[in-house]
Amino acid sequence: MRAEIITIGDELLIGQVVDTNSAWMAEKLNEYGIELYQVTSVHDEKEHIIAALDEAFRRVDIVLTTGGLGPTKDDITKHVLCEYFDTCLVEDLSVRAHIYDLYQERPDVLNRLTATQWMVPQKAEILENRVGSAPLMVFHKGDKLLASMPGVPYEMEIAMKEQILPYIETKVESRKSKAIIHRTLQVTGIPESSLAIILEDYENEMPQYLHLAYLPKDGIIRLRLSSYGGATEAETDEWFGRLKGLVKEYLIADTDEPLEVIAGRLLKAKGATISTAESCTGGKLASLLNRHPGSSAFYFGSVISYDNSVKEHLLGVPEELIKERGVVSEEVVRVMAEAVRKLTGTDYSIATSGIAGPDGGSPEKPVGTVWMAWATPKGTSAECFHLGKLRNQITDRACMKALIGLIRILQ
Repeated sequence: MRAEIITIGDELLIGQVVDTNSAWMAEKLNEYGIELYQVTSVHDEKEHIIAALDEAFRRVDIVLTTGGLGPTKDDITKHVLCEYFDTCLVEDLSVRAHIYDLYQERPDVLNRLTATQWMVPQKAEILENRVGSAPLMVFHKGDKLLASMPGVPYEMEIAMKEQILPYIETKVESRKSKAIIHRTLQVTGIPESSLAIILEDYENEMPQYLHLAYLPKDGIIRLRLSSYGGATEAETDEWFGRLKGLVKEYLIADTDEPLEVIAGRLLKAKGATISTAESCTGGKLASLLNRHPGSSAFYFGSVISYDNSVKEHLLGVPEELIKERGVVSEEVVRVMAEAVRKLTGTDYSIATSGIAGPDGGSPEKPVGTVWMAWATPKGTSAECFHLGKLRNQITDRACMKALIGLIRILQ
């Protein structure tokens, strides 16, 4: 079974808003055994929306639209769907009651524009939007269906989880007969081309209903083994086990989780804590470590020592050492890591110092040079990396290298 997502809104096409919804929806659809075939973004324009709907219904069984459901003049999705399904707007008393309840403490919101939200297409099945005023609408076209949702991410996510996916599961053929299975592992320390050579025989031996994808980013290569209805869980796991064995030298994780989640789980398992002292990464590493729920169990804090004066006054890096060895050096990051570990009282710490550019490089230390150190209960280690030429690329890769080093230590 296939689905297509149509995201509606000029803001998506001019780069004002980034479409994070589609990636989230794709993951959830796969869990229900539904393959996402295509994602299409269209303008707030009737002809563009209608053309996208026609094309989608020719390709897939389920069409999911997001956006364009607000009460303002530029939000036209509801009116276009009325025309497309040859129906008209009628008042829905249950939606009206919900909106009054939603805004009972904000009477200023209950105006004539908000009142348009309880006007719904007569041919649509209306599902409750628990957290917003725009109703969730489901239309049927023969044995196919369309579900329309708001584009606001938290509204869309609740709508999908509580209403749309359960509705699809009851109205469309069972997902159990065509399960989509993904298994992902993460490797590092090897070029993608070299990895492909190692796996050449493996890929040639794989049955046609299994597919291996290479997904490189920031020094990590994710290897995703997928079956779209052709293999059992046991068969997929058997092939996945073989894959792990072939890349064990480079394996960092056998789950498709962010590295900071993996590091956090390892820290929790040890009852250990961590802090960071960051220069070139400017707090990016700290942001990763505390971005997920439960991080307070292991993450204590950081010193963002971007300027040398902060390194000297807060972390105790000797001015003479900076003058002699340079701020981007093994000696300096070792002092930074050990100082922040002592300052915060954590079991582990990470320090980064580098040249993120575009200026500041030299023949000895070109842009992209990053030194980092890991202080642990058993001592401190340090390593130098050369991470590219682009500023954001350098800092993102530095964070990944820091987390990889931490995971290796904890493992």
